[in-house]
Amino acid sequence: MTRQSRTIALVGIDGSGKTTQAHRLADALAADGLRASYRRNAGGRRWFGRLSARLGRGDDAEDLLGRKAMLFVESVLRWLAILRTLLRRAFTGEITVMDRYAVCQYASLRARAAQPAAERRARLAYRLFPSPDVTFLLTVDPQIAHDRIEARGYDHESTDYLSAAATAYRSLPEYPSFVVIDANGTPDEVAAAIRSRLPMPATVTRAGSRVRTLVLAGGPLLAGATALGWQLAESF
Repeated sequence: MTRQSRTIALVGIDGSGKTTQAHRLADALAADGLRASYRRNAGGRRWFGRLSARLGRGDDAEDLLGRKAMLFVESVLRWLAILRTLLRRAFTGEITVMDRYAVCQYASLRARAAQPAAERRARLAYRLFPSPDVTFLLTVDPQIAHDRIEARGYDHESTDYLSAAATAYRSLPEYPSFVVIDANGTPDEVAAAIRSRLPMPATVTRAGSRVRTLVLAGGPLLAGATALGWQLAESF
């Protein structure tokens, strides 16, 4: 692989080690003298799950908001997080290591059996965001992922859902473009596998990114607001 990387995304099912490896990769690139930062593009599901538990509604975000409403909120929050991340990268010229990206939302919708129209609207909202220069898909056995989630102790996922999510990632049209990493091993083994498959990153130049920033800020805002508005109307 020879393509230079300025945006790097790590995706995969919960418990695959995305956050751990994204932090490690950003730190390793910074140690190599490159301007690199970690960015988490989460959808708020964990926060709403904690809020639900505090309100006595159950320990899952969907216990508080319902499945459709939570999928909509997750889509909106992740869209805004990605927009913020890309705008920051355009202005700072840093290499951005992204913990989750748009494909995570598509996989979530498929794994949670959302209607195909919901994914179409999500794709319309996200379509003007550029694809990462490289996307690492961390694959892990659902049972191992489940054990990791239980060990960290602040959220829960069933093995059935984790299996459905793993299948969802493999079913995405973007799957052939992913760099697939076996994430069943130790953090050191996974980190070494990622570095061995990563092309030499190149820092973005600020001057060359200002026009792209204007397009990035304007186009997605219009398309995203329209698509997410349609999804909101059907969520309640």
